[in-house]
Amino acid sequence: MEPVQVKIRILWLFVTIGLVSGCGEQFSAWSIGGASMGMLQKGMLAPSLPTKTLADVGGDMSKMTTYRQPDARMYQYSLDKALALGKPIVLEFATPGHCTVCDGQLQILKALMEKYQTQVLFLHMDQYQNPQAFKAYRVMGDPWTFFINDKGVVSGVQPGRMLHGEMEAGITKILKAGTESRAG
Repeated sequence: MEPVQVKIRILWLFVTIGLVSGCGEQFSAWSIGGASMGMLQKGMLAPSLPTKTLADVGGDMSKMTTYRQPDARMYQYSLDKALALGKPIVLEFATPGHCTVCDGQLQILKALMEKYQTQVLFLHMDQYQNPQAFKAYRVMGDPWTFFINDKGVVSGVQPGRMLHGEMEAGITKILKAGTESRAG
């Protein structure tokens, strides 16, 4: 094989790997021209499906996530059980095993969990351990954050990295929506 052909094949391999497994931080094919192209959107009912919990894997964190510093509280509920509880949910799709931005995203999530853990459920889905959830929520790339209100309706979707203030604003919004629905 010619050296040029080898270089082209290697380049093609890197491009393919980057598109298939890379972070969705800066580019989202779903939002081109403002069209959703099938993305789960605000106002839609959040899909309810069984997902792995820490209890399902005998407490072995390595069977739940590729995250280096996991917090067991993010893995105590299956998604279907969490939705049935009628509490607001922050659902984070992040796979730190192939997405460096995801690590920072999960650090922010853990910090906010300390503040809001009595009011909001925080769930983390790793693509390697819960691929069916990625498919049900139509997640392409990492990280993606879904804010789900206490009625199980998606109140916000953010593909890509979020800052602490942005994530906290999403939490505040789902808490406010719950307060308004109980008052009305």
